[in-house]
Amino acid sequence: MIISASLVKELRERTSLGMMECKKALEASDGDIELAIENLRKVSGLKAAKKAGRIAAEGIVAVKVADDASSAMVLEVNSETDFVARDENFLNFTQAVINAAFANKQTDIAALMAGDLESSREALVQKVGENISVRRANFVGQAGNIVGAYVHSNNRIAVVVELTGGSVELAKDIAMHVAASNPQVVRPEDMPAEVVEKEKEIIRAQPDMQGKPAEIVEKMTMGRISKFLKETSLLEQPFVKDPEITVGALVKKAGASVATFVRYEVGEGIEKVETDFAAEVAAQIEASKG
Repeated sequence: MIISASLVKELRERTSLGMMECKKALEASDGDIELAIENLRKVSGLKAAKKAGRIAAEGIVAVKVADDASSAMVLEVNSETDFVARDENFLNFTQAVINAAFANKQTDIAALMAGDLESSREALVQKVGENISVRRANFVGQAGNIVGAYVHSNNRIAVVVELTGGSVELAKDIAMHVAASNPQVVRPEDMPAEVVEKEKEIIRAQPDMQGKPAEIVEKMTMGRISKFLKETSLLEQPFVKDPEITVGALVKKAGASVATFVRYEVGEGIEKVETDFAAEVAAQIEASKG
């Protein structure tokens, strides 16, 4: 399989490893970048790689919070370009969608878009000349709890935090922390077992584990797992506005607890298809000849 320069470049950006090392890893994985990263972590001790820099879609995330801060809706709407994501018509459409989602506590996208909203989407597609899609929605809020939200200034990251006890201001501060630090779970015990097992597998395969007695390997593995869970659990992370305390200590001091959080980032989890513009134009010219 021929490995493209752009794929090597992406792997280098995500791992900070050398070009040839990245190229060999991609060749060994038949161009599967996630498998290449996993293999590199096993043989080089590489820490978790950065997320893919390529984003499958542009667009924005939006949040609507109840006036009494008892609940909130977070939503992602995608476009093909950032230019359209800043368009007033696109922004108005997004607002209409989140208003409807919030009013009906509706997170099923097919059900949400049935009727007038789908007609509005189709009209917007015709107007801007790009595909527009409502990707996902999440409703947060249980009776007696408090929610706070934070939306990054470019509308690419949105977070809703739900607290039992505490205040709206505290929930907003923690939401800002989640936007910046991107924890995976609230507390270490919330981490899915399959994620922990995969991390253990990677740790055990690292070079400094080879040849050591099983009990030493296990002790080292558990130490590194403990560090991994501490780094990826919200309550264990140093609070971004005061790194001298953890988020857990901050919440406890306020007599509160974190019920849940939702963090949306535009396009996360999917990759954008890179188009060779010259090749696309050539193909269109060739097709027109027929």
